[in-house]
Amino acid sequence: MNEQQEAVDMLIHGCQVVTMNADRDIIRNGAVAVRGSTIIDVGKSSDLRARYKAARTIGGDRFVVTPGMVNTHIHITGEPLTRGYVPDDTPFVENVFEWLCPLYSLFDAVEERTSGQLAAVEMLRSGTTCFLEAGTIRFLDEVIDGLVEVGIRGRVGRWVWDLPPEPSVYRQSTDAAIAHLEHQLSAHKSHADGRIAAWSILVGHTTASDPLWKAAKALADEHGVGLSFHMSPAMLDPDGFIAEFGQRPMVHLAEIGVLDRNVAITHAVRVDDAEIELLAQSGASVAHCPTTALKVSYGITQVGKFPEMVQRGINVSIGTDGNNASNYSDLMRATYLVAGLFKDARIDPQMFPAEKAYEMATLGGAHTMLLDDEIGALMPGRKADIVLHDTDRPEWRPLLNVINQLVWSADGRGVHTVLVDGKVVVEDGHCTTIDEAKLWADAQQMGESITSRSGLPDKAKFPML
Repeated sequence: MNEQQEAVDMLIHGCQVVTMNADRDIIRNGAVAVRGSTIIDVGKSSDLRARYKAARTIGGDRFVVTPGMVNTHIHITGEPLTRGYVPDDTPFVENVFEWLCPLYSLFDAVEERTSGQLAAVEMLRSGTTCFLEAGTIRFLDEVIDGLVEVGIRGRVGRWVWDLPPEPSVYRQSTDAAIAHLEHQLSAHKSHADGRIAAWSILVGHTTASDPLWKAAKALADEHGVGLSFHMSPAMLDPDGFIAEFGQRPMVHLAEIGVLDRNVAITHAVRVDDAEIELLAQSGASVAHCPTTALKVSYGITQVGKFPEMVQRGINVSIGTDGNNASNYSDLMRATYLVAGLFKDARIDPQMFPAEKAYEMATLGGAHTMLLDDEIGALMPGRKADIVLHDTDRPEWRPLLNVINQLVWSADGRGVHTVLVDGKVVVEDGHCTTIDEAKLWADAQQMGESITSRSGLPDKAKFPML
């Protein structure tokens, strides 16, 4: 080794390196130097080759190098193993209460662990390196064990509520719900050097009493983590809060001290201008799930106010939600929708330009996850969560504007290599940490078993011969 060269674990080269730094620099013929779990330098390939001696070199001229994307709302249990079984013509209330809740209730610990792994592998293979879970149904310990094995970064928590009495498998008193939160925040502060940790997670909607709302926020503050929940995808939530409190949801949550910088709210489709102002004042983030909004017919293009949220300075990130409402976990596909929906809805091509949509999928997600200084960009000091996209594919050629390509042309199928914490977890399009063939077989067998045990009818409209 040249005495002038520093030793690093890895040099990652690309024809273009999308940094997402403060200046949004894109480096032609660039490279990223990694030592341990951390990025130590980003610059021209020629400069980094001269400066560092790498134990391993990856990438090359056919690759675009980007930060890992951040999925800020996904159900990794309950739905990956029943993907697509729920009919695609069910309205919100039927979808949730007649299909999803009964299906969720049937999973055992092994099935939930497998479900979490299937979701994690799909995310990694499509370029998502960090996620925020919508709420593990029951078996959090087993799910965390499976996530650690796969190697993804995430924040998780048990599905907690205290108001609905049914189905009985979910029934929790207020004291029991608070105890679940206290346990997970104490028992799961950090796993795998901080890659996996617990948040304070509620189901949300109209399923939490005021004492539970307040306790969930207080515990998030005490443990220095976030609080996340669903709210206002449809009129069921505003109508319920108005009937109970005479106030819309965000007004009531602000009044009882829930809205804050460490709060992530999913959906927020049915909000009014006063609620947007409260969200902006509080610093709360919103996770926008565009595919679910379309598939479950929330009316997002007619009444959604996401442009107003962004204009008001609210941090809006992106989620893929569940596999019976979105059916995929590829955040690149969701980012495409974010860029397009409001262009058409407002008849304005300047709504959500590709650059803004990609910021939402990376930096916006990092902000939602309270990880602004750790992920979302390729910069010295950040975690080495890095994606290499293979441009030797038809949707990547010709490569003339890399952000347009990432948002409008490509999807997760072009992801070749993924690093999390400086470790290669996907190589040549396949997960390196797990037996994929066994995972596919287990998922098929378990999915067939769960749907059979549910007693719910197969509503597929074309005949199976």
